[in-house]
Amino acid sequence: VSTENYTVVYSAPSGWRAYMGLHTINEKSNHVATRSIKRIIVHPQYDQSISDYDIALLEMEMPVFFSELVQPICLPSTSRVFLYGTVCYITGWGAIKENSITLQEARVRIINQSICNKLYDDLITSRMLCAGNLNGGIDACQGDSGGPLACTGKGNRWYLAGIVSWGEGCARRNRPGVYTKVTALYDWIRQNTN
Repeated sequence: VSTENYTVVYSAPSGWRAYMGLHTINEKSNHVATRSIKRIIVHPQYDQSISDYDIALLEMEMPVFFSELVQPICLPSTSRVFLYGTVCYITGWGAIKENSITLQEARVRIINQSICNKLYDDLITSRMLCAGNLNGGIDACQGDSGGPLACTGKGNRWYLAGIVSWGEGCARRNRPGVYTKVTALYDWIRQNTN
């Protein structure tokens, strides 16, 4: 399981659980898989002040078995490019209203790196990518951090293009969401997973 760093950097693995196949928080179902976390691997170059290298890996105590509701996502190699304008999807239980409990999904587009860097006063590093709508209205929000930015690729396979990291407010005009760029950290992910 991959996630962004801020939520786990100061945490013990025993305080975390991974839930797969969950659609509604507190849902009781035979389709939901729950796993204890064995180990948290934080990127050694993580810089909390600018959210650079914002990634952590969570190793589960036991493997997960795939089902109709629990599916893997492909890890894109370093050479994989997600073109500007590509439609991708974000999912999460983040803020849409107070006490949101149902998993939400939104369509966003990959935004040109140089445009995003200008909008954010040169804060976008090569380990970040931007996605959203420059007109505002659609975005990840508080509570979505660590969630996936999933894009389709060859053979209609889903790829983990990014991990929800940060932004300025939620769904604001000219303030797209900023994501950890998975392709930029591919080698580190491979070195730290089996």
